[in-house]
Amino acid sequence: MANGMGSLYIGASGLQNSQNALNTTANNLANVETKGYVRQQVLFADRQYVTFDKKAAISYQQAGLGVNIADVVHTRNAFLDQYYRTENGRQCFYEACAESAREVQTQFQELEGEQFQTALQEFWESFAEFSKGPELGIYQTLVVEKATLFLDRAQKIEENLYDYQKNLNYKINKNIDRINEIGTKIRDLNLEILRIESGGVETAMTLRDERDNLLDELSGLAKVDFKERADGTVRVKLENVEFVDEIHVYEIKGYTDPVTGFVTPYWPQLSDVGRGRYTYMFDYKSGDIAAELNTDIGELKGLILSRGDKPADYRDITGMDQQKYNDTTGMSVVMTAQAELDQLIHEIVTSINDLFSPLTTASFTAMDGTRYNNVKVWDEENGCVGTDGQKPGRELFTRRGCDRYTKVTANDGKVYYVYNEEDLTDTSKMYTAKGIEINEDLLQLEGGLPHLKKDGEPAQALAQALVDMWDQKRQTINPNNTDPCTFKVYYQRMIQDIGTTGNVYEGLSAGLSAEVESLDNSRQQVIGVSSDEELQNMIKYQNAYNAASRFVNVISEMLEHIVTRL
Repeated sequence: MANGMGSLYIGASGLQNSQNALNTTANNLANVETKGYVRQQVLFADRQYVTFDKKAAISYQQAGLGVNIADVVHTRNAFLDQYYRTENGRQCFYEACAESAREVQTQFQELEGEQFQTALQEFWESFAEFSKGPELGIYQTLVVEKATLFLDRAQKIEENLYDYQKNLNYKINKNIDRINEIGTKIRDLNLEILRIESGGVETAMTLRDERDNLLDELSGLAKVDFKERADGTVRVKLENVEFVDEIHVYEIKGYTDPVTGFVTPYWPQLSDVGRGRYTYMFDYKSGDIAAELNTDIGELKGLILSRGDKPADYRDITGMDQQKYNDTTGMSVVMTAQAELDQLIHEIVTSINDLFSPLTTASFTAMDGTRYNNVKVWDEENGCVGTDGQKPGRELFTRRGCDRYTKVTANDGKVYYVYNEEDLTDTSKMYTAKGIEINEDLLQLEGGLPHLKKDGEPAQALAQALVDMWDQKRQTINPNNTDPCTFKVYYQRMIQDIGTTGNVYEGLSAGLSAEVESLDNSRQQVIGVSSDEELQNMIKYQNAYNAASRFVNVISEMLEHIVTRL
């Protein structure tokens, strides 16, 4: 009788566990289209056996107690997860760089429907017309008009590139906030998973799925290393620094440059903010950006590299050696474009000004006793003037912060016009796109452009020199490309370099995108839900439930027969 009653419990275990397996299968089917859901697999095991007559000489007599669910497996592949997250971060890095390169190309090639090269070409052509008759007002006016258009478009590009830097800065701020938000959520999920699983009975499937989705998203923002502990919690490192542990999240902060407003992420727990010592999240000086070093990972890093640390001008490229350039300006696609464009503007502007208002050197003592040794002064002997005869000859482009010359009278009564050198600490006193404008006198005074020689004859040699200037190979584009070229070739090389850089980033991003998709497909083969497979499992568990039900009925009928007969 005891064995017969015990058999009912065996049948009941089959009913109960088959029902639970059906519930698990139904849950899988309900989440076929749920992003990040990991399928749950039921593992059955025997319940404990009851052993009789343990003193038997030959063998024990055992009776089983039925079936039990040993575990509901949360199937993942740790190797694939780590590989996927690494390559996902790398793809996001190059996509951010590629997008920046595309934006820079757009600023040069499509500005209000016209290419910047058009303004450059028209400016050159205006000097070709000027050479036909420098004394004619129509040609002088044409030069001033085309110079205005050229400068307006150059300054517009500079402004747009700076605005794009500010847009990148905004994205960097958003990424920092999102990283901290993800860290807080992972910490909270760690605590909740620990609470649920501490009893060793239940696995927090849904919470684990949510945490894995957050780790996937985090991997696209920065370099992630993670390790799951025996208690179910996950420890996370960002850029090799502890970010989340069992109960803490070490948030990153953003240091805002007081001059540029640009934000740089740093680790507060490793910094001494009171003394102005910051441990920044990314160290660009300790090594190159390369896949072999795992230093090309994360959208945040790509955005910071693309933005750079400041708006660049010709000071950030002129006179630099190759190593310094590659470690500073050359790392940022936006700063590179800004510096190369400003270098082009600076060389064109200073070359034109030096022809309209040439310089020579002189040494003299001023009436106040000040000694001037080998200073640059206006070359009155070879210089030209406008129709009004004003000395010194006017420059075409002026600096907003200072005049070209300072008038000084020597102790012998001779007047010198001393050239005011560029102040490299003040952009308003430099011939940089941000600090120059068209000479106001030339906009208001007809014939003010220098075109008459000392004897009053038209300065045909000056006009021809202005034309020839554009074909002289005097400028190198950057320390990596030291072949001298003309201004027109300079611009073409600059655009080609930007396009080449963009194509490299595009190619890397596209290749990595395909690899990431392939890795995700491999992961889905492990974690994904197959409706066909789950339907097969449903049929299997339904048949098992029916079999257990029939088993219970048979035992019940047997017991009824025994009871009624006896």
